[in-house]
Formats: sequence, structure tokens, C-alpha cells
Amino acid sequence: MSLESWTDLVDLDRLTGWMDGQSLEKGPLTGVTALTGGTQNILLKFRRGSRDFVLRRPPHRPHMNGSETMRREARVLGALAGSDVPHPGLIAACAEEDVLGAAFYLMEPVDGFNATVGLPPFHAGDASVRHEMGMAIADGAAALGRVDYLAVGLAGLGKPENYLERQVARWRGQLESYVEYEGWAGPGDIPGVERVAKWLGDHCPRDFKPGVIHGDYHLANVMYRRDSGQLAAIVDWELTTIGDPLIDLGWLMATWPDADGVRTTGSVGIQPWEGFPTAPELIARYAEGSTRDLSAIGWYAVLACYKLGIILEGTNARAAAGKAPRETGDMLHASTIGLFRRALGWIDT
Repeated sequence: MSLESWTDLVDLDRLTGWMDGQSLEKGPLTGVTALTGGTQNILLKFRRGSRDFVLRRPPHRPHMNGSETMRREARVLGALAGSDVPHPGLIAACAEEDVLGAAFYLMEPVDGFNATVGLPPFHAGDASVRHEMGMAIADGAAALGRVDYLAVGLAGLGKPENYLERQVARWRGQLESYVEYEGWAGPGDIPGVERVAKWLGDHCPRDFKPGVIHGDYHLANVMYRRDSGQLAAIVDWELTTIGDPLIDLGWLMATWPDADGVRTTGSVGIQPWEGFPTAPELIARYAEGSTRDLSAIGWYAVLACYKLGIILEGTNARAAAGKAPRETGDMLHASTIGLFRRALGWIDT
């Protein structure tokens, strides 16, 4: 992210004035640096007084209601304070838009790294450390699933009633909405889409205990400690809600590479992969830290493939209408087909 890309969105003088009102250190903001991440949100690291801060605010043209997303993220991060869920610590939040033109919040910097970008020598050189990394991401999901969302003040964040029953219709509707893009081949160009939808409807779990969902839980959305294979923080909380936390474990399975480290379409990989646990090992590890019923975990994995495949197909539809690069559309359509192939494989086993 270049300097010019955030200066119109973050007025440092107004930010300084707001921080004065919050009694957040004194003096000028120094060392202002744009951070890269997995989203288009603005991330700025800076220092004031004796403390380091990271600011997060929406981009100029967010895909969703950017301010509302910031409010939700800040609310969840604040609620997780004191829990055993690894997360960036919330320092302060501004729910109003009159300071920077959008809601924003300040959080503690995370001392860690994104493993999908590259492994440090310590992690790259030891398969046992990489095994610990895989187990740690399962532990993070289990820890989040243990949070009592009512006790930590997250009532009203989502609508857990009939959450699972709503999923297939919600995403089928999303897929059908792509017909507005002229030139798109339609759902029939995705082998197995109707079969997967029917299977999900026929096998939907009847009951679950509501909890906090991250919403996009995979290897690219966690940061690891530099001195071990443990998580430093779970990041990018823009899709967080209240529902069935096993959604996150299913998403992790859908995006997890094969046992030999081969990245299937839609998966998120790391090199070297040797030492990382298999998907069944992740499930077993999650079970050790959870009292949730995992007997239907395959359903959640298939749902994740269904949902992610439909999301990716949206870019293919836009590409067909000339609203996205054709090469990108073809690549993501191939990923969609791969995800549905993976889902069908799970259904047939």
C-alpha cells in the first residue's frame, strides 16, 4: 500500500486530536507505516509516546458497509479480552464517522508472521514445529468455539436461530443472482452444484449450541509466533457473527491442502508442508478442546466448499460480463469446480 493510498482516508491531525480526547499517550504520531494484509482495509502502524498502535479502517469503496464492519470487529475483539482466543488486543474504537470519515479502531500490534507468505528459518527447518502450527490453528478454532457469547456481551451480533437451515438457500440465492451478468454460463457450468445443495438440505444437523464464528478461518487469516508453532493472533474478523462455530472448522477443512501438501483448488498452502497434520488430525485435535458434537463435521466441510465455490464463481460471472479480468475469472471458476469436486468426494465416502 503506497503512502498516497491512505493519506486521503486517514487525517493524522484529526486522529491525534481524537486520541487526545481518549487520553491515548501524548505527542506526535511517529513512524507511520502502512501494513499489508489479506483485505483491502487500511492498516497503519505508528507510535505515540511510549506505545505502538495499529489503526484499522475501511477502504474508500468497501464491498460491504465498511463502518458497520469496523464496529462489529471492534465489538468482538473487545469481547474477547481476557479469553484464551489469540487475537489482537483492542485499545480503543471510534464508532462515529466524523473523525476519519468512517468508523475505525486502534489495536495492539501483533508480533508474528503470516505463514502463507513464507516461513522463517526456525519454522521452515523443523517438521515438528510445523506440526505444532497445524495443531495450533485447530486449537484456535476450538478456543473461539468455547466462548460464551452471551456472557461476553455479544448478544445481537448475529441471528443464530435456524442458522444452519438458512445456509443453502442463502448461497443458492447468491449463485442465482449472477444471472444479471450477461455472458455467464450459469449454474449448469458447475458440475454437482444441485447434488451438493440437495445433500446439504437432506443432512442438515438439527441442533447446535450458538457461539462466535470467525467466518473466514484458514491459514492466511492467522499469525504465528516467531519463537514457536503457536498462534500469535487470529486476524481479519470482518465476517464474524453468531452461529454454529463448527462452521469455522468446516472452512478450515475445505481450504486445507491434501495430506501430501498438494494444494487443491480453493486451498491455502504453506511450503514446506511436511509435518503439518492431516485434516482428520485437525478434527481430532479440535475435539480434544471442545464438547461440541463432531459426528456431522463432514456436513460443515461440504457446506464450506459450497459457499466458497459460489463466492469465487461470482468473479467468473463478472468476468463474463467484462467487469473483471477474464484470466482471473477462469482461474476462480476452476477453483469453484475443484471445490465442488472435493465436496462430492466427501459426500461419496
